[in-house]
Amino acid sequence: MPVSKNRWVTLGAETIDEPVPAIPEEPPFIPTGATRPQLSVPQPDQADRLPRRNAAGREPSFWWLGVHGGAGETSLAGLDKSSKAAEHHWPLTAAGSVIVLVARSNIPGLRAARLAATEWASGSLPGIHVAGLMVMADAPGRLPKEIRDFARVVGGGVPHMWHFPWVDGWRYGHEIAIEELPKEARTTLEQVHIAITATAGLPAT
Repeated sequence: MPVSKNRWVTLGAETIDEPVPAIPEEPPFIPTGATRPQLSVPQPDQADRLPRRNAAGREPSFWWLGVHGGAGETSLAGLDKSSKAAEHHWPLTAAGSVIVLVARSNIPGLRAARLAATEWASGSLPGIHVAGLMVMADAPGRLPKEIRDFARVVGGGVPHMWHFPWVDGWRYGHEIAIEELPKEARTTLEQVHIAITATAGLPAT
C-alpha cells in the first residue's frame, strides 16, 4: 500500500459513509369530503338559505357559522380569539372568508348543516371558503348509530368534519378556558387550525 507523506493519511483506505437518519415527513392533512363548489349542485330553496351580511372591517382568521339557533358558535369563538362567531349569516368580505359550519349533533341540526353545505357547494357564495363542519354534542355520551351515520353523510359535503364533545360547564353558562377542556376537545381545535391554514391557501372561488 502506498504511503502518504502526510503521516495522518493512509492512501487506499476506504471511506465508509454512515447512513443519515431520515427525517420523517408529517402526514398530509387529507380532506375527507368535497373541497370546492361544484357546478352540478343546485341552490337550496330561498327559504332554506342562510342570510348574507357584509362583514368588511371585521375579518378574523376564520369564522364559526352556526347553521341554526343554539349551535354553539359563540362558545367556540370564546375559546379562540383569532376567530369570530358569524352567528347565522354568511360573512362577506372583500378578501374572502374562511368558515367552519357549526351544528348540534341531532337530526334537525344536521339537516340545517346539509342545507348550508349545499348552498356553499352550489357556487353561489363567491369568496366563501368552507373548511369543514363542527358537530357539537347536544348531550353527554355516545351518539346513536342513526345520528352517527347521518352525520357521516352530511360531512361528505364539506372538506372536513369534527365532533366536539359535551362540555357540562356550558350548560350552566360558565366560561370555560381552553386548558379546562377535555383532551379530545383540544385535539379537535388543533385539527381545525390545520384545516384553516390549508383552506386559507386555496385560490378564490
